[in-house]
Amino acid sequence: MGMNATQLIKMANQIGAFFASQPNPEQARADFAMHLKKQWDPQMRTALYVHIDATAGEGLSAFALEAMQGLREQIEPLARSA
Repeated sequence: MGMNATQLIKMANQIGAFFASQPNPEQARADFAMHLKKQWDPQMRTALYVHIDATAGEGLSAFALEAMQGLREQIEPLARSA
């Protein structure tokens, strides 16, 4: 896995900035979540959640963090079998 948290945070913030400019915040978050689900492979999404859980989302924009926490069940790969 060649992606480190710093790269993922930068990418998530850039994508977040794009979607955050939409007039409807709820739709913006949903579109952001859909983009990550479609465009990011599962390892990338998992790695970003590992970072969020470890650091409370250090480095992420408020928009990106809010979307990732609020829509976690949509974005996070369902690889967690207890």
